Amino acid sequence: MQQLTIGKNQAGQRLDKFLKKAFPNAGTGFLYKMLRKKNITLNGKKAEGKEILAQGDEIKCFFSEETFASLSGTENRETTSDYRKAYRSLKDISVLYEDEDILLLNKPAGVLTQKAKPEDLSLNEWLIGHLLATDAITEADLATFHPSVCNRLDRNTSGIVLCGKTLSGSQALSRIIKDRTVKKYYQTICKGKIVQESTLEGYLYKEESTNTVKVYADPSEAPAEASYIRTIYMPNAVAGDFTLLTVELLTGKTHQIRAHLAGTGHPLLGDTKYGDNKLNRRMQSEYSLHHQLLHAGRICFPKEAEGPLAKVSGQTFTAPLPHKFAEILQALNLAPDSAC
Repeated sequence: MQQLTIGKNQAGQRLDKFLKKAFPNAGTGFLYKMLRKKNITLNGKKAEGKEILAQGDEIKCFFSEETFASLSGTENRETTSDYRKAYRSLKDISVLYEDEDILLLNKPAGVLTQKAKPEDLSLNEWLIGHLLATDAITEADLATFHPSVCNRLDRNTSGIVLCGKTLSGSQALSRIIKDRTVKKYYQTICKGKIVQESTLEGYLYKEESTNTVKVYADPSEAPAEASYIRTIYMPNAVAGDFTLLTVELLTGKTHQIRAHLAGTGHPLLGDTKYGDNKLNRRMQSEYSLHHQLLHAGRICFPKEAEGPLAKVSGQTFTAPLPHKFAEILQALNLAPDSAC
């Protein structure tokens, strides 16, 4: 007999969902059969699988050691080497805020938020490596729950990424991202003079084969799969032929800020996908800029946040501008917005 005790990271989910994570090599039908035959029990009693687990609940499994190891995959479970390697090797990532349920990380440009290929190391691996290194989680915890980033930034976009340490923290962050009650503000330098605040609307279509998007102003011209988008931008400073903007995402789609501004004739500096090639070459030559200047610099949590987010309810968090961004601001005589 083996016993599994439910911890904070496993609480709040259905028993059958937990069992699928604990025994990835077992079929769903097999697990329900084990529940019916009381080979798996919850707190010493027969269970159906739909019960919501609470911290401290005890699940007993009347399996042989060999069967338990085979069903749970402990015989060939991946090690934590990738997480520890990412924590050691990915540089300039900083923790802006951390409590028992969530973290806010400041991602530098050039680091993936999540893996694109199996061999990649990303912010997500760094996060788990950090939690292992600080004893916030154990290797055993990873059998049934993986802390994870809850929003994504492009590889070459810097700034704040929201991360869940616990299941309840991840669920709470995902809810406020989905219902758009968390406010996300970006800073960027774009080509051209913008002197008034404006709201852009359009329909964004992603071409998967090229990983590019196109924004349509007229919905009748957009493909049926296109998504409605809204972007607010506010000029903070204008100098020469450049504008420092604060941008609020009212919707969050792939490359939304980059494509939306480029479509209005104001591409981001350094954006090789949607930008001005001649201007980008100048920025590369003069400032060694090889990526778009886009920084997720401010996050505002909703005032009514409760539960795992109670500690950050109504709070605003900021991430300092990367050195390269600040250097170019100074060189172009653009003063950064003190609010970001």
